Order: sequence, then C-alpha cells, then structure tokens
Amino acid sequence: MSGAPPLGCRRIGCGHEFAGEEGPAGAGGIRRWLSTVVVFAVALVLALVVISLSVGSPLPGASIHEYLTVRAIDKGNDAATDGKNDTAIGVPVPLPGKELKGGQEPLAEHSDQSSALNSSEASLNTREAGDIVPDPAAVDNKLLDPVVTDDPTPEVEEGTIPGAPDSSNDSQRPDQGTCDLYRGEWVLDSSGPLYTNNSCPIITQMQNCQGNGRPDKDYENWRWKPEQCILPRFDGTKFLELMRGKTLAFVGDSVARNQMESLLCILWQVETPVNRGSRKWNRWIFRSTSTTIIRIWSSWLVHRSSEAVGIAPKGLDKVFLDIADETFMEYIPTFDVLVLSSGHWFAKRSAYILNGNVVGGQLWWPRQAGKMQINNIDAFGVSVETCLTALATNPNFTGIAVLRTFSPDHYEGGAWNTGGSCTGKVKPLDEVVRNGFTDTMYGKQVASFRKAVQNSGKHSSKLKLMDITEPFALRADGHPGPYRSPDPNKKTQRGPDGKPPPQDCLHWCMPGPVDTWNEMLFETIRREFEGDSS
Repeated sequence: MSGAPPLGCRRIGCGHEFAGEEGPAGAGGIRRWLSTVVVFAVALVLALVVISLSVGSPLPGASIHEYLTVRAIDKGNDAATDGKNDTAIGVPVPLPGKELKGGQEPLAEHSDQSSALNSSEASLNTREAGDIVPDPAAVDNKLLDPVVTDDPTPEVEEGTIPGAPDSSNDSQRPDQGTCDLYRGEWVLDSSGPLYTNNSCPIITQMQNCQGNGRPDKDYENWRWKPEQCILPRFDGTKFLELMRGKTLAFVGDSVARNQMESLLCILWQVETPVNRGSRKWNRWIFRSTSTTIIRIWSSWLVHRSSEAVGIAPKGLDKVFLDIADETFMEYIPTFDVLVLSSGHWFAKRSAYILNGNVVGGQLWWPRQAGKMQINNIDAFGVSVETCLTALATNPNFTGIAVLRTFSPDHYEGGAWNTGGSCTGKVKPLDEVVRNGFTDTMYGKQVASFRKAVQNSGKHSSKLKLMDITEPFALRADGHPGPYRSPDPNKKTQRGPDGKPPPQDCLHWCMPGPVDTWNEMLFETIRREFEGDSS
C-alpha cells in the first residue's frame, strides 16, 4: 500500500512521520502528535523572546534598563520631552537634523530649545544632594536622574566674585520679593544725563570731566537696566515729595561726597537749595518740602585719634575698630536715611586698636611687636560690623541705614601713586576685569553686613544693602582719568617713556555713572517708605 507505514511499526518516528506529513492513525496517536507540536512551538517562541531582549532592543542602541527608564517616563508627565531628565543624566541632546556623536541616540524625544540644555546643566550643578535621587532603572549604568519639581533651580551666575558671600538672599536687600536691582546690564540711553556740568554749580572741579576738557561724552549716556524690572529715571519732584520733612545724610569718605554732590545736582534742576552748612558738615535745605541733605566726613566710620596708644606713636592715625564714630553717631536721631561709604581709607597708613590694644596696622608695624593680629582687610570688616550694629541697636535711631558696597576703582598697571591708569576707556567693559583687592574688600564688607544683621535681632530691618560693586566694576569709562583739572597744559596721554599722566580712576565724573547710585537709592527709599516693592 503506497504511503502506508511498514508492517508492525506503530511508534512515532518509525518510517517517515515528520511535521507536515500525515500523522499516526488513531485518537491516541493524534493527541500525542499535537502535544509534541505545541511544546515545540512554545519553545521556539520563548527562544525568540529571549534572543530579542538580550540582543535586540525596542529602541535602537538602548539596553533593557534604558528601555524601562523611557517607558516609565512616558507613562508619567512630559519630563523626558523637555530635555531636562536626559540632559541631567549625561545623555547629550541632539540638535534638529544632527546625529549624536559616537553612535548614541536619545532615550526619548527632546525639546529642540538649545537653552534647555544650558539651564539643565546649570540646574544640576546648583542642586543640593537631597534633590537628586537615583532612577532604579538606571542604577546599573550609575546614572542619576534629578527629581523634577515645580520650583526652578537658580542657574550658576557668571561673573560671581570667587569666595565672596552671596548677598542675593539677604533679608535686608531692598529688592527682596521683587526683581534684583543690581543684576542687569548697561544700555545706551539717548535721553542724556539728568544734568550737565553747566547746570550744576557745586560739582567738585576734579569730577567736572567736561569742564576739564574730556573730549568724549558717551560715558554720560549709559543707563543701568535690571534684568526683570525697570529702574525709573530719577524724578526730582517725586523725590522731594517722598522726603518731605525728612533728612538724608551721607556719611563716609570722599566717595560719599561724590554721591551727595550727584544727588544735589539732580535736585538742583527742580529747586535751588539753601546752604546751611558749617565746618562740621555740609547741609542743604530744599524749602518747598523741608527736605535736608547732609554730608558728614568719617574716613573709617569708627573712632579715630592721633594720640599715642601703646606702641603706636602720637601723630599716627589710630583706628578704634570697636567704637563707632561719634562724629555722626550723636546726630543719628535726626536722620531718616543714612547712606554709608567706606573702605578706601584702609589702604592708608594707620594703626588698629581693638579692646584698647594695638592689634595691627597698615603701612606701619614695629618689627619688635611680633606678628600682627589684624590686617587692613580684617580691620575693614570689623569696622563695618561695629558701625552697623551700633546704628541698628540704637533706640534713638528710627530711620534706615543704607550700606553702599565697595566702590571699585579701575587703575591698570599700578596703583594711584605707582603709574596706574584708566586712560582711553570710553564705554562700559564687556565683562568685569577681576581685581583681587576689590573682590576681597567687597566680600569682607558683605560678610560683616550679615553679622551686623544677626547682631541686631529685631532691629535688623533698619539695615539695607545697596550692592553696587559688580555693576560698576564694568564702568571703567566713568572716572576722570587725567581730566582732573581745567589746566589747558595738563598731560592727558602717555609720555615717550610710556608712563601715563597722573589721574583719578577712583572717583566718578559728574554727570556720569554715579548718578545711577542715586536712582538706586531713590528706589530703595521709595520701597521702604511706601511699602511698595513692585
């Protein structure tokens, strides 16, 4: 019989029983044949699945861990598609139409906003450790996936002074809860300055740059623009109304005088004040609103004496670091706003006294006295803390004390007396040229402000920080330079030997950048008196 199995053969495999051929006869044989086929098929399917998971991938170039990570993210919100998660864990974000280097491909779809990459990287750098948790699906790859929160993490700020305290979170910053007045850029303003050297009769000659022959004028026309709000142009009428019946005092060094004269020049365009000054202080009164502007000289803001103290001889300036200067302290009950300026006199020859003992000096120290306990930087810090604490804790002072931070100078190639120069600067710098002394003094000053705030307890609200150092470090063009006098024969260029002429790269031309200080001051006072920080 053609096609029949050999006689007596009744087992599977006897003869030619293969898949696709006719199976064994009988119900029992058919069941055994079907079972064999099913087992074989299941085994084949399982083998294919194992091969697919171990060799292949649902996404090209992704491992099983990466696949699980992507699937878990896809089931949640769109955190993977905004470019933050993958950027944070080290997966590069491709630009549209461009492939990743090294054959890598993204784990998920990314935003094509290139700015997202920068902000993500900066955000990761500034997060605290507690804000980062490992993704279980990425543990084997030792990758971390940051928690996505609603609160944005601040980016790392470029140009931050190395080692300097961050004053941006101080509760006494006038911009608390609003935009930061001191973070922004300089923009050219076609409306021009608030006054001219011809419309203000009280400009100190050394700061009258146009009157002294400076040929360029653009330095007068740059305005400071904060990043997130508008710093209003100074309105003299509004200022006098805000200060009706009040007294504003500038206390400190010659830079304090520079700012006071700037304010007077601005207000002079609205009303001519009456001079009621004396040998002790300058005092100007605006009769329409009974507003008084005062300046009191105080080189160090703390007590000074030339009498002999211990090893420090008579005639040498003694700076008593733990005693606020009585020159102005006795008048503070009459002040509604007090603006403080100091720092540069700590480069002057002097001895430092603390608790009645000589503890250090600047450009003076006897060899036999051993090692100094306090240098001029530390002395500056102690003096700031002493002065601010004394003001805030004085029950008779009910106004506000505004500490204007260290005013940067721009001497290049030396100091003021060793050939330093700012000649040829005609516009703001593109970026701050770091100055070690300025950075250190600024950092010490802000740290001491914070200590005074802590010392003052419930009275700390009297203290305000006017943080001008970094913005004005860009204004190398704002100093008189060699245009310090009206002498027509003065030297304004370098000589044949390359040495620059004598110049002033510390004080500020008027009009000029210093006028912006008073716009910042006006805004600080307005927010305090009106209770409006918008």
